[in-house]
Amino acid sequence: MPKPRSDSGKKNLISDNLIDLRRKHSLSQRDLARQLQLMGCDVDKNVITRIETQKRYVTDIEIQKLCELFEVSFEELTRQS
Repeated sequence: MPKPRSDSGKKNLISDNLIDLRRKHSLSQRDLARQLQLMGCDVDKNVITRIETQKRYVTDIEIQKLCELFEVSFEELTRQS
């Protein structure tokens, strides 16, 4: 069974917002991965790259940790531009 995609064909709704938040907080992809690892999320730089380039789905736990890290709501993280 194929995994769902948004109407635009994207694999996740957060890629653009994640890039913006990461840059706003002056974090590299590697730095973001380290922060998430400290929060118990098993990700590395390549995972961040794949999320930001729409090549990977994002788990609910990863979304929760990103919301905590950046102090944003789920709605803010997933809002469409």
